[in-house]
Amino acid sequence: MSKKMLGNLMKEAQKLQERMMKMQEEAAQKTAEASSGGGMVTAVANGSGQLISITIDKEVVNPDDVEMLQDLVVAACNEAIKRAQEQVHEEMSKVTGGLQIPGMPDISNFFGK
Repeated sequence: MSKKMLGNLMKEAQKLQERMMKMQEEAAQKTAEASSGGGMVTAVANGSGQLISITIDKEVVNPDDVEMLQDLVVAACNEAIKRAQEQVHEEMSKVTGGLQIPGMPDISNFFGK
């Protein structure tokens, strides 16, 4: 491989890496929402895997059944985070064409898995 071809390849790889880093920054600004219990509990997460908010309908708050509320909160939060992760994965796949390129961030580990 000639030096010129290698240089061009390196430039393209750097551009791709910059695009991926920009997408990660943009992902932190995007949100995904999910609910459980027929909308009684709603959670919002961002593309960085952080929980942004939880909304709980007062009708689901029953001091005699705290476990049900806990289950609804966990379900809504997990689904919101999953949806946010899927959005990021989809966007990153558009950039990489679904390929894992050496030296580029592994999107499967983007959320600390």
